[in-house]
Amino acid sequence: MKIVIAPDSYKESLSAPDVAEFIEKGFREIFPDARYVRIPLADGGEGTVEAMIAATQGREYHAQVTGPLNNKVDAIWGLSGDGRTAFIEMAAASGLALVPHDKRDPLLTTSYGTGELIAQALEKGAKSIVIGIGGSATNDAGVGMMQALGVHFLDSDGQELSAGGGSLNRLEKIDITGLDPRLAGCTVRVACDVTNPLIGPQGASRIFGPQKGATEEMINTLDRNLEHYADIIARSFDIDVKHAPGTGAAGGMGATLKVFLNADLRRGIEVVTQALNLEEQIHDCTLVITGEGRLDSQSINGKVPVGVADIAKKYDKPVIAIAGSLHPDVDVVYQHGIDAIFSVLSTLSTREEAFSGAPANIYRTARNVAAMVKIGMSLNGVPTARQTPFSLKSLESLPED
Repeated sequence: MKIVIAPDSYKESLSAPDVAEFIEKGFREIFPDARYVRIPLADGGEGTVEAMIAATQGREYHAQVTGPLNNKVDAIWGLSGDGRTAFIEMAAASGLALVPHDKRDPLLTTSYGTGELIAQALEKGAKSIVIGIGGSATNDAGVGMMQALGVHFLDSDGQELSAGGGSLNRLEKIDITGLDPRLAGCTVRVACDVTNPLIGPQGASRIFGPQKGATEEMINTLDRNLEHYADIIARSFDIDVKHAPGTGAAGGMGATLKVFLNADLRRGIEVVTQALNLEEQIHDCTLVITGEGRLDSQSINGKVPVGVADIAKKYDKPVIAIAGSLHPDVDVVYQHGIDAIFSVLSTLSTREEAFSGAPANIYRTARNVAAMVKIGMSLNGVPTARQTPFSLKSLESLPED
């Protein structure tokens, strides 16, 4: 009996690796002889690096890089166990959480530190980079990132542009001769759930600028500057990035990653599950267990549980989701491949109590779910693991109704 455990984190409570560990402990109480494969996941946002390090037996690195306000920040990135794939979260170096509310100004904030993380990954020998670009504090179109990687963005006097989205209107020439040559042999995959174009009413500045501190006047300035940047890109490389889906992600970084690094922008959960070879583990398993902190109607929009179910249903594998809590609109997930859902909360509790009790609650719920699976097997005449070796097809043989 092979059970794949592939949950997201319970945000602010437990990491994805911890959630997977407690689910396995609960199941082992009932099925001690089963084979368990833990693949903690994330959707490209918070927790992606940690989940990928854990799933690949990789290594965590700390780096002093340039923060959004040109100050030094301590950023974490990861490298897979085989040393070939680097895992980077833009938010770690250039994230909104690094900027106090009263200092948020996308005219000035820079993505330079994200480029420094990429350079460190190249220094360690990475041949593939997976980068999540959610939670950015910047609207500089990733120009700071590319400056850190050797590209020069010059004004009419041949001077390097200063940091921030406010300087893009002065761009006249892009010099790529200094681009780090190691990038030529590196594949870049971008976890991005944003489909917004670079400019316009649905563009980077208008939709995401306000949360980064942009006033109405700033939004108009930033949008014009990004349009000018796109014009220079078109003139220099004959590539139109103004309205392509995803180019507005992370303050325009989506556009720059496509142009300069030939990056593949896809849904975060797709990038993560592919990088961790989730499908390879699921195709011959007996049962899939997934979960997240809160399961609701938004879970169908690129979240981990439904992303896992999408893969499992290709092979007709049963999927059980164990969540911290369930919203009343959660039933929609049944239409997206999840067969059963459970909340770990069994009593009324405060937020703090729910968070602190999560390990015990997950363990108990997983144990009870496993017991129900075993009862169902017995009722349908399927031998349990303690009676005979369990067939990989055992659960698949259960009646549908």
